[in-house]
Amino acid sequence: MSNELIINKSSEGTRIALLQDKELVEFHQEGKESKFNVGDLYLGTVRKVVPGMNAAFVDVGYEKDGFLHYLDLGPNIKSLNLFVKQVMNKKYNDTLLENFPFEPEIEKNGNIEEVLVKGQKILVQVEKEPISSKGPRLSCQISLAGRYVVLVPFSDSISVSRKISDNVERKRLINTAKPIKPNNFGLIIRTVAEGVEVDELQRDIQSLVDKWKEIRKNLKTAESRDMVLGEINRTSALIRDLVNESFDNILIDDMELFNQASIYIKQVAPDKEKIVKYHNNSKSKLFESQGIEKQLKMLFGKTVSLKEGGYLIIEHTEALHVVDVNSGNKAIKESDQEDTAFKTNLMAVQELSRQLRLRDMGGIIVVDFIDMKSQDNRKEIYEAMKTELESDKAKSVVLPISKFGLMQITRQRVRPEMNITTSEVCPSCGGTGKISASVNVINDIEENVKYLLTQQNTKKIKLVVHPFMDSYLTKGLFSRRMKWMMSYKKWVPLVVDSSLGLIDFQILDHNDEKIELL
Repeated sequence: MSNELIINKSSEGTRIALLQDKELVEFHQEGKESKFNVGDLYLGTVRKVVPGMNAAFVDVGYEKDGFLHYLDLGPNIKSLNLFVKQVMNKKYNDTLLENFPFEPEIEKNGNIEEVLVKGQKILVQVEKEPISSKGPRLSCQISLAGRYVVLVPFSDSISVSRKISDNVERKRLINTAKPIKPNNFGLIIRTVAEGVEVDELQRDIQSLVDKWKEIRKNLKTAESRDMVLGEINRTSALIRDLVNESFDNILIDDMELFNQASIYIKQVAPDKEKIVKYHNNSKSKLFESQGIEKQLKMLFGKTVSLKEGGYLIIEHTEALHVVDVNSGNKAIKESDQEDTAFKTNLMAVQELSRQLRLRDMGGIIVVDFIDMKSQDNRKEIYEAMKTELESDKAKSVVLPISKFGLMQITRQRVRPEMNITTSEVCPSCGGTGKISASVNVINDIEENVKYLLTQQNTKKIKLVVHPFMDSYLTKGLFSRRMKWMMSYKKWVPLVVDSSLGLIDFQILDHNDEKIELL
């Protein structure tokens, strides 16, 4: 199975697609000024302590206060609070925690008003991003994630990922990590560390220790609502978490991101440095050339087709997600109904597991499978769903199919659900059913090209158009574009983008920045 990471950057932000055998399985969008990502650390102020909920609401600069439950404080919250106070008052100057005076651990089932008070400054980490009308979910159990290990301050334990099942390897990793673990820091050894030697673990731990030093440095001058340490951008985080020996390609169309990714992968996986490649094809955009735009339009709609017939209908509500499995309009003999239902349901399981990752659907998902009389078939569908979700990073729980043919799934939600609108008001006609005459559109394009190349004397421009418009402008030996060349003595490259409306177009400068048109 081939694995590819395709990264596209535009003026709106960054889009990241994970392909397996050229099929889209994960899609992420990162805004230009993305904040409150999972892993970000903020200096917050306690706005309200609610004993009835055993929780507090913390102001971290978002429009809604973040939610912090007692169980997310961690046993060493008093030590963390003392550390923050001493660093901000410039009373603790050690770079690590070698000589730090630890406070007693709090009770496991204690009360939050015994730990926090209104107006108190507190270091918190984003555990769940803001979703819908809710603010971010926060935690005081600070953890810094690297490629092979997670560094946990104010702890002293070493644990190994449960996915590493070999007891000999688990013991080897623990024995390897013990001598290189900083005092008063705990370690969680990640799944990708299996088979990794001491020098790679030590390099990873050192990079996380450097992050801790940065936290201490930033705390000295931090004000309430300040971000003390930002998680690495989602591009680097995905490379850190996803890239392994099975990856064949990381394709990026932005030179700055390409350089960042190259440096990062050289640090964490030097042997994979050559898989990072720069896409510099001026004739078509990256997502267009890789077939991702087409897949996005097909996969994010309300109706999703299955490979061998049948389809899913996916509905989203505030409380849950509902998925209906349909066999389509096939003419089926009565004797074949059970077999057809089973095969369609099995295909639905494979597609639904992909949709859960792709849309990052979380919370409760109810699936209405096609009715099956055989208990064995129902059980096989249940086991297939559990197997498919094993490769999903988000934790999930699957219940067997009920007597009503319904399966209930709960899936961890840490980010807002990914939702791409695939049915919309026509961008060309604005919903009126009529568009501008094609001659007017061509005139608009030519007026802008002439203005930029003659009056503005712009050295280099690119014209981004729909495929049909590209065909029209390049048709024939003496095409419209060739006439521009003859008139203005400058060649205008055309970039095809099927996401544009039929008569929409954009003009980019030499930095691929959008130019405001006449």
